Amino acid sequence: MTNLDASTMVLVLALGNLALCAVLTFFDHGPVRPPALAAWALSKQVQAGAWTLLVLGGLGVVPESLALPGGYALLFAGVAIEAGAAWEEAGRHGWRRPTLLAGGLAILAFFICYLIDEQGLRSLAASLLLGVLYLNVAAALGSGWRQASLLQRFLALLTAALALVVAARGLSVLLLPGGWRWLSSELLRQLSSAALYGLMLVNGFGMLLLGRERIGRELARLEVVDPLTNVPNRRGFFNALGPWMALARRPGLPTALVVLDLDQFKRVNDGYGHPAGDAVLRHVVELCKRQLRDSDLVGRLVGVEFAILLPRTNLDEATLVAERIRAAIASSPVKSERAMIAMTASFGVTVIRPEDSTVTLFQRADDALRAAKGAGRNRVSQAVAAPVEA
Repeated sequence: MTNLDASTMVLVLALGNLALCAVLTFFDHGPVRPPALAAWALSKQVQAGAWTLLVLGGLGVVPESLALPGGYALLFAGVAIEAGAAWEEAGRHGWRRPTLLAGGLAILAFFICYLIDEQGLRSLAASLLLGVLYLNVAAALGSGWRQASLLQRFLALLTAALALVVAARGLSVLLLPGGWRWLSSELLRQLSSAALYGLMLVNGFGMLLLGRERIGRELARLEVVDPLTNVPNRRGFFNALGPWMALARRPGLPTALVVLDLDQFKRVNDGYGHPAGDAVLRHVVELCKRQLRDSDLVGRLVGVEFAILLPRTNLDEATLVAERIRAAIASSPVKSERAMIAMTASFGVTVIRPEDSTVTLFQRADDALRAAKGAGRNRVSQAVAAPVEA
């Protein structure tokens, strides 16, 4: 590869990273930006600066003694930031700092090699260190392999393969300086340059695709989860209820349903403001969870009305659970900026019957809830028992 060809490839890498900077800047731009996306955009800016400095050094605009060590230092830093962003995206926040530290050590190792030998040892260090840093990116993309999407697995494998090609260039300088059979040193250099270009595209557009995938998962989650309390909303709760409705038609342990409604909640919003009301709702959900088993489910139906599904629980047992939750709510006021807000709740309890539909089930539970309200609130009421067949 001639010096002109090398300068052209470096220029392509610089312009490509600059283009990705622009794309990442405007993608998912909003008042609150995901930390991983912000770090990824920064990594592309740093890498674009690195390749630009190397281009200027190759053209003689910047002295090579400054452009080479400075450009590679920025390049290592950019890839380390990119790896940290990948770990951030994977939810492994603790790995970001060690990754950045590894980038700093790579810069130090390169400077030492550059001072010892500006040509051979420098090429060896640059390729090996870049390969290792990109393998770190691949490891982050592949973390949680079993739960990872097909796109995430593909990006992890492709990044690892390209990183090994980059590292192989350094190993060839050390072990096979004259090449091996048809795999000449020049061909391996070209493959390494192509791999760097591929890594730029794969990791840049891969981030955009992963971001789109993340947004899609979040939208799907919000269809069945209440964003305020982080429990199933009406649709999510009814989806979970369906299989238990079917099981009720078979002999076995009963399944109970509890509906609860906060008493006189309007006074909270009117007197203390909606933020205080939101805090009360989250507090009530936490109190419910503390009294429930892992197999139980609490959901927010609408407003201040919640439902609790209690598998393998009869009517009397469900009433005791509801009573514990009622007592916990009544004895645990919520601290707001203006005052301690005391709350009570009323409960209706029933069990799923073989002939039930969701309409009849909730109608019966709501009737019990209204009975509790009519009897003075802050109490638990059982639904009318099923008629005994003659």
